[in-house]
Amino acid sequence: MVAIRRRQRRRVLARAQGAGPEYDVLDVIDGAREPVTVTAVAEALSVDQPRASRLVAAAVAAGLVGREADQADGRRSHLVLTDKGAAALEQAHRARRAAFATAMEGWSEAERAEFARLLTRFVEAML
Repeated sequence: MVAIRRRQRRRVLARAQGAGPEYDVLDVIDGAREPVTVTAVAEALSVDQPRASRLVAAAVAAGLVGREADQADGRRSHLVLTDKGAAALEQAHRARRAAFATAMEGWSEAERAEFARLLTRFVEAML
């Protein structure tokens, strides 16, 4: 479910903002459970370090992401959403929810719950 949601989020975010692949950085930050670095972006997006650096630089230049010094290691920085980045994510979330609502229009609550249960089971089996 997480993988499908992330893919959907990227597509919706890009469409909603008319944005390029640097918006994938927002998705990585949004889904992270720990501070995000350029290395984490590279791993999450399955790209090499130079590509991740370019994506992060583009996201910073667009005002979507900021850098904060790592208090434990001054050579590293963590990536954080700016207000503009958070607003872009919220817009994408709204668009995704609307797309899901449209796709499931006419479904009963029981059908939605069963779909969620089966989809979760499917995705977990794929991991």
